[in-house]
Amino acid sequence: MSLAQTDKYYLPQPSLWPIVGSVALLTMAIGGVMTLHDVNHGGWVLVAGVAVLFFMMFGWFGEVIRDSEAGRYNKQVDSSFRWSMSWFIFSEVMFFAAFFGALFYTRVLSVPWLGESDTMQQLWPNFKATWPTAGPGLTADGLKFTPMEAWGIPAINTLLLLSSGVTVTWAHWGLKKNNRMQLIIGLAMTVALGVTFLFLQAYEYHHAYTEMGLTLGAGVYGATFFMLTGFHGFHVLVGTTMLVVMLLRSMAGHFTADHHFAFEAVSWYWHFVDVVWVLLFILVYWLI
Repeated sequence: MSLAQTDKYYLPQPSLWPIVGSVALLTMAIGGVMTLHDVNHGGWVLVAGVAVLFFMMFGWFGEVIRDSEAGRYNKQVDSSFRWSMSWFIFSEVMFFAAFFGALFYTRVLSVPWLGESDTMQQLWPNFKATWPTAGPGLTADGLKFTPMEAWGIPAINTLLLLSSGVTVTWAHWGLKKNNRMQLIIGLAMTVALGVTFLFLQAYEYHHAYTEMGLTLGAGVYGATFFMLTGFHGFHVLVGTTMLVVMLLRSMAGHFTADHHFAFEAVSWYWHFVDVVWVLLFILVYWLI
């Protein structure tokens, strides 16, 4: 359906969905902290928060979709959506910039400083200012872990995400040409690649915990590794979910060649996820 030809800016009715989303995020945070501290039922609290979040997304986005398909949005609303998505992705860029900054500070600045410190030599004579490290006092005590190498699952996942960027772009070309079959096949391929990435990352985490000694407790290296890759994996999960919604909407006949910003927004997000992973692969996996 084309954009409404009206100068009136559509305002939806007041909604409870933002409150539901806030409750979901708070529940997820509480469940995550409980899980990290081995508190009983922490995992279930985390799962409950995720479930409420998906419920909120289904309900809130459903309202937006129905309004769009009813032709209530004009070009002003479309412009607002574009600016909103742009600022959202910018906020995500800053989010990951903070974690990459922490990795840079730890690896390039703080570890060498500790190695040159006379106080450090007195406290932990066996400390070596090399990366990766488990931190002061831990390497000297023989805390053993194996760093994650780049050439294996991480390299395969890099190929998967780069390929998914190609397939989602191919699907976009199909939409702009009114080729519904190309759109659906391209989206299905992108979803399949995203799901495969998530399964491989889950296997990588299991292998790290059970066989490599690489856990969140493995000092500063383990913390930065799981914070960066874990949050990225969560973004891949969110992006894959949005792609599934786009696939279902495409199969239902939604979107036209001149009105499909929802698809564009998801493709922007997915390309952002791809770029972050390339940086992760280079800085976290490759340049150990």
